[in-house]
Amino acid sequence: MPQIECTGVSLAYERGVVLRDLTFSVERGDYLCVVGENGSGKSTLAKALLGLKAPLAGRIVFDESLRRRGIGYLPQQSADRSDFPASVWEVTLSGRAARLGLRPFYNRADKEAAMQSLRRLGIEELQKQPCASLSGGQRQRVLLARALCAGDGLLLLDEPVAGLDPTAAAEMYAVIRELHQSGTTVIMISHDLAGALRDATTVLHLHHEPLFFGPKTEYLKSGLCRGLSGEGAAYD
Repeated sequence: MPQIECTGVSLAYERGVVLRDLTFSVERGDYLCVVGENGSGKSTLAKALLGLKAPLAGRIVFDESLRRRGIGYLPQQSADRSDFPASVWEVTLSGRAARLGLRPFYNRADKEAAMQSLRRLGIEELQKQPCASLSGGQRQRVLLARALCAGDGLLLLDEPVAGLDPTAAAEMYAVIRELHQSGTTVIMISHDLAGALRDATTVLHLHHEPLFFGPKTEYLKSGLCRGLSGEGAAYD
């Protein structure tokens, strides 16, 4: 069974229906790149996959392990977070908050998961540092560590290299590549077509309806990416 299976899904927002008749699936170990122009429904789809928006029509089905472990989400960074007061450790550990239930405190398993996430991303030495003191690339790694804590079986990444300089962006892509190669399923929403497609296995191209879903090799042959790769193109 796929980790996620969307069948005939339509999604609406305040301005009306933004996606119609969307059908696609995410298999364990996939690296799915979601692309599309500004307003095509990518962000709305992310909300639906996170359970924050119910489909207007159709259904989204998650496999049992994903329902139990959850999705690790890295949101798009739309503002400067340099004044964020929490430490690296506190931000990473907060990824386990949804698993607390009625518990008032994090337990040993939560703390072990946080430390493992920091180690996987090579930032355990930063755990006592305030996030405000970190570079943009380091802060993105911390937020990715938090996402791993929340659900390391599948990561949903919304514009993970937005605002990063070329060196930091390349390092972030390398980290995501390593996580995928170690068995983590990745769904990446991105306007950086060249960078995102480099490691993707499948592509979902949206324009208020699915224009393409399938292997990256077939997508590159389709010619659809030409409309997104031009300088100055807009994305959401």
